[in-house]
Amino acid sequence: MNDQAASFSDLPAGVADKHPLLWLNPHYDAREDARHMAYDQRQAEARFARCAGLLQAVFPELQATAGQLISPLVPIPKLRDALQVTRAAGHWMLKRDDALPVAGSIKARGGFHEVLSLVERIGLEAGLLTESTDRRVLAEPAARAVLGRHTLAVGSTGNLGLGIGMIGAGLGLQAVVHMSADAKEWKKQRLRDRGIQVVEHQGDYAAAVAAGRAIADADPMVHFVDDEHSEALFLGYAAAARELVDQLQAAGRVVDAKHPLFVYLPCGVGGAPGGVLYGLKRLLGAHVHGFFVEPTASPCMLVQLACGLQRPVSVYDIGLDNRTEADGLAVGLASPLVAPLMQSLLSGIFTVDETQFYADAWRLEDTEGIYVEPSAATGLHGPGQVLDTPQGQVYLQRHGLELLLHDATHVIWSTGGSLVPESIREGFRQRGRQAAGMA
Repeated sequence: MNDQAASFSDLPAGVADKHPLLWLNPHYDAREDARHMAYDQRQAEARFARCAGLLQAVFPELQATAGQLISPLVPIPKLRDALQVTRAAGHWMLKRDDALPVAGSIKARGGFHEVLSLVERIGLEAGLLTESTDRRVLAEPAARAVLGRHTLAVGSTGNLGLGIGMIGAGLGLQAVVHMSADAKEWKKQRLRDRGIQVVEHQGDYAAAVAAGRAIADADPMVHFVDDEHSEALFLGYAAAARELVDQLQAAGRVVDAKHPLFVYLPCGVGGAPGGVLYGLKRLLGAHVHGFFVEPTASPCMLVQLACGLQRPVSVYDIGLDNRTEADGLAVGLASPLVAPLMQSLLSGIFTVDETQFYADAWRLEDTEGIYVEPSAATGLHGPGQVLDTPQGQVYLQRHGLELLLHDATHVIWSTGGSLVPESIREGFRQRGRQAAGMA
């Protein structure tokens, strides 16, 4: 008991009371570029490249990108001005994974990669493929008959299930998504409409994952996509780093010692933001400054990193209820795969309450004409946290960034929203307009 209490003493004041704040990671090492760490996203980049023809054949939505999973990177100067952040705010851009084809969220990146790695393995074991075979053969009837004997299972609050279920069904696999009973009904229905089985469980996200994992463990023909531990998911997210770097170069945004890059990433269990930041660190090293954002009710990565990595610590352990409208971020316990990797790579974490992210989602649509779901708007608060708060000033001074802010680039990762039904969007808009008058 005393050891647990001692670990909680490192939590920043206000976390347990749901106060929005910026926490600076005391173990962040600007010199750490992750290149000696175990994972190399070039594996995922190579898999996406050799499977591009297969994806193009299966998904008409990917014809325009020749089978590549790519989202736009767009400037958002009107939002920057509307939020009235410091005049040294630099150049703001939105990485629009809300507009990713097929699955409409960042979860498609990890999900597609894991499923592609699975179907390649099945194809090789069944003699359908060699290492050099064109992967489009996996879209042919003989291959689909083999793949159809296998089942994908995943525990999800929605977006990962959509990504896994849609690519799995597209390639001929059976798909089962385990969800908490209180997950968004429209997401459950969208899955069912695509022939994907939804199994509801009492409890939260972690309970759904545990139940799905146990069922899959009992059947060798079921592959469980484990959001908490999956290296394949992590590498799929990490592969997005090369895409972003190429887009920044195409937009004329230099990233070097005089032109820092700040990236703001919504965080649930940690796989998607952790993978993206890991990939960026391997490519850009000290020139990229990564911040996660979590709901005030569900700051699982903050709690884990602040309390140390000696044992798992959940938001429930500090008295939080893990109840938030940002359902994709409603996670009580951080990924044990990702948290240790972030210990030296992550600059900090800020927390956002419901009023703020609903208001910011509305402001984004009002100023830039871009709709994102509320959980995907949490990162919009990031630049202001770094540029205009006392903790942010500490970070900028500590790393010698104060005189470089005019030339800095701020990339806010928008993680989902294009699949939200219009009737649901309108409800979000109404709440956002009301919140904008309060935030």
